[in-house]
Amino acid sequence: MIRSVRKVASTISPLVAIEKGSAHSLQAQIYAAFRHAIIGGALAASQRVPSTRVLAAELGISRMPVMNAYAQLLAEGYLESRVGSGTIVSPQLGGAAGGGTPPAAPAPGPDGSEAPPARDAASHRRASRRCAALPSAESFYRMRSQGAFTVSQIAFEHFPLAIWKRLMTRQLRRLHAAVLDYGDPMGLHELRVAIAAYLRTARGVRCDPGQVMIVNGSQQGLEIAARALLDPGDDVWLEDPGYRFARSVFVGSGCNIVPVAVDGEGLDVRAGVRECAGARAALVTPSHQYPLGVTMSASRRLQLLDWAESQGGWIFEDDFDSEFRYAGVPITSLQGLDRHGRVVYIGTFSKVLFPSLRLGYLVVPPDLVERFLAARFALDLGPASLSQAVLADFVAEGHFARHIRRMRPIYAERRGALIASLRRHLGAGVEIVGDQAGIHLAVVLPGCPDREIYVRGAREQLCLVPLSVFYLGSGVRQGFVLGFGSTAPAQIAAGVRRLAELLRTPAGG
Repeated sequence: MIRSVRKVASTISPLVAIEKGSAHSLQAQIYAAFRHAIIGGALAASQRVPSTRVLAAELGISRMPVMNAYAQLLAEGYLESRVGSGTIVSPQLGGAAGGGTPPAAPAPGPDGSEAPPARDAASHRRASRRCAALPSAESFYRMRSQGAFTVSQIAFEHFPLAIWKRLMTRQLRRLHAAVLDYGDPMGLHELRVAIAAYLRTARGVRCDPGQVMIVNGSQQGLEIAARALLDPGDDVWLEDPGYRFARSVFVGSGCNIVPVAVDGEGLDVRAGVRECAGARAALVTPSHQYPLGVTMSASRRLQLLDWAESQGGWIFEDDFDSEFRYAGVPITSLQGLDRHGRVVYIGTFSKVLFPSLRLGYLVVPPDLVERFLAARFALDLGPASLSQAVLADFVAEGHFARHIRRMRPIYAERRGALIASLRRHLGAGVEIVGDQAGIHLAVVLPGCPDREIYVRGAREQLCLVPLSVFYLGSGVRQGFVLGFGSTAPAQIAAGVRRLAELLRTPAGG
């Protein structure tokens, strides 16, 4: 449709333009044009503007939208109405009020919105150095592209959704006015009791409900721990390679990151001592290292605990998916070996149940609970109540334990299919690491341009997360981190075939 455009040929400059048939009303267009002209300096302070009757005639429209636009501009203080002088621009506004050339203004949208100022002219609008150092959130979503081998995704189709809906409906029926108030910042008592009992029996964690804090996922748990225990300038050991988004927490806290190499026994504690013996904290994933999947040996665990006690350091133990182990029982937690209260244990339900639940937990040394509460209260006052109540019922009624038992053979089948396909299509000698637990493994491919293959694979619905992106220091290895939790066996076989073809085909081929 061709839109009719009329302009005011009066003393108003720049001219007011309207588009009949626009998605924005005539009133909104007139208001936006005047507001832009006043803020941008095209209309001077105390400058007279046309009467509503004259402007309506110039625009060829009824007087009503003009009157409504003027009324809004008057109410917001852009215009003033004076007896004998008509309607003028507010004396406190307008580009000519102080003399000189009016400042340039960004072009408005039809609704009055304005573009942000140009970057080169807005150095005073810069973000903090800590925020500027954070990785882009866009990179996170790129790495979570859909398709075969998506990392950290579960088998959604096997979650007992009907049971979850029933429990949620029951909680909604029980809802009463008192539940609408803030809850306990430590979390729902019933859920904390259930988690403490589970951790004592399944993970060997030494705790009682008073030490358990419910958080909105393990990332927030780590954020609270950093706020409670670390100061800007503190040195922190991070596994190298390691969980990329943990870096965001420590960078945001103003800490200095010290990459510490990971080998077949987990974090190399002696290497960490050589690099920075006086570090304030260490983040480890001892039961199933991310991304390599190795298990920290008993000797390394004891070395790490000795280091923390001797240096007065803290250990943040991220135990994100150790429920799924395919040989023997799950590895006992590092926290269970701690006799000096140096370990903060972090767990999540994202990998066991589903990511959007956004519930995790901390196990805090007893003498630090008040400090963690203060940090938590400053962050978000506490977790939401309804999802906690549903999860508490889910655990208490045995659905949680049954779900884990049911999922282990499903994930084991997918893991087996992935390993078999990798050996079939990439060769029997391909190096596969981290396949003893969890819902991902890593395949090491020396000399492979993994980042370039990742980009090409995304076009074919393959989520081939490059292994190299997880490294901070030297000794970078190439390959891929492949998730199998949300990828069915048939899709796994087809995906590995396509991966093999990509590896054989040069870029641009």
